[in-house]
Amino acid sequence: MDKVKVAVVGVGHLGSRHARIYHELEGVELVGVVDTIRARAEEEAEQYHTRAFAELDELPEGTEAVSVVVPTDRHFEVASRLLNRGCHLLVEKPLTVTVAEARELLKLADRLGLMIQVGHVERFNPAVLAVEKILKEPRFIECHRQASFQPRGTEVGVVLDLMIHDLDIILHLVASPVDALEAVGVSVLTPYEDIANARIRFKSGCIANVTASRVSPERMRKIRIFQDDAYISLDYVDQEALVYRKEANRITREYLPAPKREPLKLELKSFAESVRLGGKPQVPAEHGLEALKVAAEITREVERSMRKLKKLQEKAKEEWSGETKL
Repeated sequence: MDKVKVAVVGVGHLGSRHARIYHELEGVELVGVVDTIRARAEEEAEQYHTRAFAELDELPEGTEAVSVVVPTDRHFEVASRLLNRGCHLLVEKPLTVTVAEARELLKLADRLGLMIQVGHVERFNPAVLAVEKILKEPRFIECHRQASFQPRGTEVGVVLDLMIHDLDIILHLVASPVDALEAVGVSVLTPYEDIANARIRFKSGCIANVTASRVSPERMRKIRIFQDDAYISLDYVDQEALVYRKEANRITREYLPAPKREPLKLELKSFAESVRLGGKPQVPAEHGLEALKVAAEITREVERSMRKLKKLQEKAKEEWSGETKL
């Protein structure tokens, strides 16, 4: 069986993990890593026995598939160039910064007969896979995703940086169009929102309340799902899912079987298999586009709330200043 020839573009914190996993996977040949910081590319190449490049055009002929793990604001440019080189892509989330860019990528990939998978890694979390088997019709969903501040990812706000993980999962689980949403957020350490909350109503009647923060002292990634016959509590970090049910006059608790595995490894293995077999990826670009549409609408609502808050603060400051002068 011929090996799928893959490369990684961008070998920072996450891209390095892509390179390591491709090096480990059977049926995959890591043909190169690309990074604008050549020393970083060379270090990764030496560790994983491949070649280092500083430019996309240096990638060897015959490269079939590429992981795009560059900052979000470069996704469109890098992905477009790679598609025109004939490469199937795994583009880390979010697919692009704007919906318009995402649509252009989908059109280009379709015209060239190429595949794009989006790196919504939580789809491959064993706990999520376990919950999918018992989920019926969600009525209410509550999500909390908290992380400490990291400089990487701050080219966009927390909605595109972190919340989009949960938006993809919620859209996948609810499987109903969004009817309406409200959102608020605040900027703390960057020019963009660093904390955001959204309340989403779906046409099915399900309500989702989603909170994301990248300025929290502790790490948390949890989702709670309520349906007619059960309450499901899922911890992404611990890869655990608990199901609570009412039986007679008592509440029962059950752990869903979810053998702990590395979600990113499952994701990249699935991507390589899709390239090899020519099938549709588990998280196709169309799904990434839908998550991006919701994220974009939430971002617009957050920006409105931030402008409104700024005006209120300025007004309060003026009124306070006037009172102190008196």
